[in-house]
Amino acid sequence: MKRVLAYHLIMTAYGFWLPNDPRGSWSDFVRSWELFLFGGPATRTQERRSLAREPHDVAKRLEAKRHLARKPVEFTGLQARAIARGFASYVERSGLIVFACSILPRHVHMVVARHTCSIEQVARLLKGAATSELLREGLHPFGDAPYRDGTIPTPWARKQWSVFLDDDHSTRRAIRYTANNPERERKRPQQYSFLSPFTGLVA
Repeated sequence: MKRVLAYHLIMTAYGFWLPNDPRGSWSDFVRSWELFLFGGPATRTQERRSLAREPHDVAKRLEAKRHLARKPVEFTGLQARAIARGFASYVERSGLIVFACSILPRHVHMVVARHTCSIEQVARLLKGAATSELLREGLHPFGDAPYRDGTIPTPWARKQWSVFLDDDHSTRRAIRYTANNPERERKRPQQYSFLSPFTGLVA
């Protein structure tokens, strides 16, 4: 059995992928009552591959987003820059090795080496660092709409998608895919100081 040596990590902004999306989701609970009434319970899946291209009713999915508790998040350029600073801070503190990163309006792609903690924990800490930086710079999408107890809603989906990478070929392919993501969305190429060059994986 091959050992996981790296991950293609996908973290989405709030509202990008609904918990009851008919293609499946990472969620086990629908927190918005209105969204539950419109689309039903969570559609839990264990798939590791992307389901984005699976056939579905696009109009119904877009209508469902109108029933979210808050407006779906789309990060601006300034917010993306703050997110990158948050990522850089976490990478510096933790020693996480990041081979590729693209920060897009509604989701983030990263290729990271296996770390001392689980990929789920890595994702939580990356999102936490990015959120802290958004707050520090006054750019948090929900900064002016706290909960009743004063806490700020997260701008991220609660979970993440992670693809296991166990050889150089699949890792290089994930790096290329991530690096080319901005171009596919008609954005400029992205380069970050916290990236490490990929020279091959060591088991």
